[in-house]
Amino acid sequence: MSDNKRYYYLKLKENFFDSDEMVLLESMPDGYIYSNILLKLYLRSLKHEGKLMFNDRIPFNSTMLATITRHSVGVVEKAVQIFRDLQLIDVLDNGAIYMSDIQSFIGKSSTEADRKREYRKKIEEAKRNLITGGQVSDKCPDKTTPELEIEIEKDIDIDKEEKKGKYSDEHLRLAKKLQSNLTEDFPKEMNKVDIEKWADTIRLMEERDKASIEAIEYVINWLPTNEFWFGNIRSAKKLREKFEKLKFEIKADKNNHKKQSQKLQYSNPSEYDDLPI
Repeated sequence: MSDNKRYYYLKLKENFFDSDEMVLLESMPDGYIYSNILLKLYLRSLKHEGKLMFNDRIPFNSTMLATITRHSVGVVEKAVQIFRDLQLIDVLDNGAIYMSDIQSFIGKSSTEADRKREYRKKIEEAKRNLITGGQVSDKCPDKTTPELEIEIEKDIDIDKEEKKGKYSDEHLRLAKKLQSNLTEDFPKEMNKVDIEKWADTIRLMEERDKASIEAIEYVINWLPTNEFWFGNIRSAKKLREKFEKLKFEIKADKNNHKKQSQKLQYSNPSEYDDLPI
């Protein structure tokens, strides 16, 4: 008798644990526990192609996730928040959890690129249906919807506006500071830098990403203190791409210092409370 079941498996590349997200995750206190929880959620979501729900109507709550991962509720809640901060998951208003990169890891028929496109469409459709109060469809639309076309047009307009903008002296100053910090370790690379392009990228961080000049400068000054990130952030573009993750890392580092200060009875552990990020 033939087996008509469809089987799924998790397909991880050999450098999976070397990604920025996994290195950052496992460097945290209890990081290996969070890594274990993440893999269990990936596996649990496979049969729904990345969507994590108890069934079609009931999302997993913290207690249920704690049960299926066999970790405490508190640890699971903290892990889920960290996964959201690192953009490893996308949590909808109805509680549904989508594993962000799952389509890179699912082993089954159809190409990876096609699965990724369909998966992104499915998440966007689920979000739109929550807003309009409609039911989430299991089928993906074959054509771009009017709403998506409008969003694409808006993005194009925003890009045009960005090109018209002009960086300020402050943006240029921060670009030069970033370059200066890197020059000693990467002299050849820094000699080829288009400093005006870097300054314009920092302008976009302030104007479009809503990052303050103080926060950007704080992160630039912090980078040389962290061996891993200092070697990986070697351009303004990379700084912009990883800015939220860098802020998260700084805050985690701040909390660790504060705990150590309290344990050693330092006079002023609150000095870490006024970071501009």
